[in-house]
Amino acid sequence: MMFPIISAEERLAENHSAKIVLLGVAGVGKTSQLRTLPEHSTLFVDLEAGDLSVREWRGDTLRPRTWPEFRDLVVFLAGPNPAMPPEVPFSQAHYDHVCQRYGDPAQLDKYDCYFVDSITVLSRLCLAWAKTQPQAFSERTGKSDTRGAYGLLGAEMIGALTHLQHARGKHVVFVAILDERLDDFNRKHFLPQIEGSKTANELPGIVDEVVTLAHIKAEDGTSFRAFVTHTLNPYGYPAKDRSGSLDLLEPPDLGALIAKCAATHKTINNEPQWTTA
Repeated sequence: MMFPIISAEERLAENHSAKIVLLGVAGVGKTSQLRTLPEHSTLFVDLEAGDLSVREWRGDTLRPRTWPEFRDLVVFLAGPNPAMPPEVPFSQAHYDHVCQRYGDPAQLDKYDCYFVDSITVLSRLCLAWAKTQPQAFSERTGKSDTRGAYGLLGAEMIGALTHLQHARGKHVVFVAILDERLDDFNRKHFLPQIEGSKTANELPGIVDEVVTLAHIKAEDGTSFRAFVTHTLNPYGYPAKDRSGSLDLLEPPDLGALIAKCAATHKTINNEPQWTTA
């Protein structure tokens, strides 16, 4: 049997999806970006129970309250990983079990985008669960082992977010609060507000885009909101653009940014063309 090679034409004909981390300080309007996404084809995964700013948004919502609930949701949204043994999360057995509970996964066909708000809160749910697991206790003394709990936290968070990132054909947006901190030399830097360091360090390598929603000061002294999208930026914000199609500053419209990221680059008569898949 020949290995299934995907041709360039087949790959370019596929629907292109964007996997995005959306960062911003508290109150900058991250959750409100939900308003820029189509109501009929966006699923809002509300972990914060803080939808007051988008209460008029008429799309569908899910509200997992525990880490096991979120893991079940992830395998339902993204499907199983055939490489996983049956006894571990995200396996075919896990997927089959979850489908029995939630119903036919065909109900997800209507959604083009999953908006997860926020992984800041998600990391707290995961840590609370991790502290109750055997890895969080010393085998010798039976006392709590903080290092074990945080090690499990990092592995669980990265495993779940990586699996959801592989939801083919779906745009996935992970929202997180951005903290402003000062180092030992009083220099300002920014870090995602996520429990433990493993997830914050590895998350940018998982997704295609890291964008920071921020207030930018103009030359005339006024300020405006914008997405900062380039790794090298004069503001020091975390950012990354794997698509190569974004400007340093983009308008604060998540729907428009996703469309720009997911555009398909084609060449017609030796001229580059950009079309939305």
